Amino acid sequence: MSSVPRNVDRLIDAKWVVPVEPHGVVLEDHSVAIAGGDIVGIVPTPEANAAYAPAERISLRQHALIPGLVNAHTHAAMSLLRGYADDKPLMVWLNEHIWPAEAKHVSPQFVYDGTLLACAEMLRAGVTCANDMYFFPESAGQAFVDAGMRAAVGLIALEFPSGYAADADDYIAKGLAARDRLREEPLLSFCMAPHAPYTVSDDTFARLVTIAEELDLPIHLHLHETQDEIAQSLEKYGARPFDRMHGLGLVTPRLIAVHGVHLNAREIETLAQNGGSVVHCPASNLKLASGFAPAASMHEAGVNLALGTDGAASNNRLDILADMRLAALLAKAVSQDAAALPAHLALRMATLNGARALGLHQRIGSIEIGKAADMVAIRLDAPEVSPCYDAVSQIVYSAGREHVSHVWVAGRLLVQDGTLVYFEPGALNKTVAVWNNKLLN
Repeated sequence: MSSVPRNVDRLIDAKWVVPVEPHGVVLEDHSVAIAGGDIVGIVPTPEANAAYAPAERISLRQHALIPGLVNAHTHAAMSLLRGYADDKPLMVWLNEHIWPAEAKHVSPQFVYDGTLLACAEMLRAGVTCANDMYFFPESAGQAFVDAGMRAAVGLIALEFPSGYAADADDYIAKGLAARDRLREEPLLSFCMAPHAPYTVSDDTFARLVTIAEELDLPIHLHLHETQDEIAQSLEKYGARPFDRMHGLGLVTPRLIAVHGVHLNAREIETLAQNGGSVVHCPASNLKLASGFAPAASMHEAGVNLALGTDGAASNNRLDILADMRLAALLAKAVSQDAAALPAHLALRMATLNGARALGLHQRIGSIEIGKAADMVAIRLDAPEVSPCYDAVSQIVYSAGREHVSHVWVAGRLLVQDGTLVYFEPGALNKTVAVWNNKLLN
C-alpha cells in the first residue's frame, strides 16, 4: 500500500544541497520541502514525487542550495555613507569624518532609509540575517521587517550624546523601549550593543551585563580592532580591553566580540574556554589598516568564529560571499598554511557560526528539518564558475554575489533570478539621491 504524498507549500530541486550541518556534507540531486516557512523534508530528487505534493515546485538544476548567509556585524544605515570618507585610518575616519556627518544627519528617517538600502544589497548577495548596531534601532528594525529580512537589532549604548540619546542611561532606556515595541516581530531578535571599550564606562558595562542576563540577550561590541585602542586602554585603565571586559563579566557565551584583530594567544584561549564568539571582518580590517586577525588560531582554539562585513562606510560592500573568500585566503597567508580555514569551514562561519553567535542556531544557519527555510541558490554554470568539481570550493573561491539567483527567508521568496521581488528600485534610487545631495552640502 503506497503512502499519500504530503502537501507542502514549495519543493525546491537542486543539483547540490549543502546543509552545513552535518559538516562537510554535500547532497547531490536532492530536494528540499517547505511548509509554513520551515524545512519539512530533504530527500533525493527521484523520491520527491512520491513523498510530496507541492503547491509550487522550483527546479534549480545548475545550482547549489545553501543556508542563508549571516552577516554577523554591520551598521546597516551607514550604507548612506558608502564612500563618504575612504582611505583614512580608523580614528581619523571616525573623529574627523563619520561622527561629524552622523551628528549632522542621522535621524529616524536616515536610519530607516539607509537600512532599507542595506537590505536590498544584502538580499541580492544572499544575506538573509544581519546583526546590526546603530542609532535609532526601532527605525532599523522596521526597515528589516519591511524588507522581509531577518535581523538581530543592536540596542546601542555610548557615553557621549548624539541625535538619538543624551547619555548612557538614555541609550539603554530607548533601546529597551524599542525592543518592547518590536519584540513580537517574528524575524527580529535583539542584542545589547555597547559600542566599544573606549566609548563605554565600567558602570555602563556592568549594567548591560545584568540586563543581558535578565533578558537572555547576546552582548555585541567592537573589541581589539586596533593597536591604538589597546594602548589607550593600558594608559587609562592599566589593562588591555579584553582583560577589562573579562573583569567586568562580559567574556561569556553571550559575548559577540567584533574584529578581534589584536587578541593574543592567552586572550584567545580564555575566550574559547568561556564560550565567546568573534566576528571576523576581513575587508574592513584591511581597508582601515587595522591588521590581520588570527582567524585560524581562533578557530583552532575553539572560538566560535563568524563573519561580518562591518558597515558600507568602512567596507563599501555588504557582501559576505566576498568576505568569506577573503577570510579563507588571509587565514592561509597569516598562518602560512594552505590548509587553514578550508572552504567548508568558511561557509560554516558565514552561516551556522553566525547563527550560533546570535543565539539563533536552533532556527537558522543550516538546512535541517525543523529549521526556518532561510536559503540561497547560487548558480554554478557560468563560465567563471565552470567546471565544478567541488560545489563548496566553487562557492567560496569562485562565485560572487552576481551568481545568487534565489533567496528565501522563512520560506518567502525575496530574490528571484537575481531580482528583488518586493523592492521598487526607482523609489529606492530616489531616496538615496536625496540623502546623497544632503551629505554633499
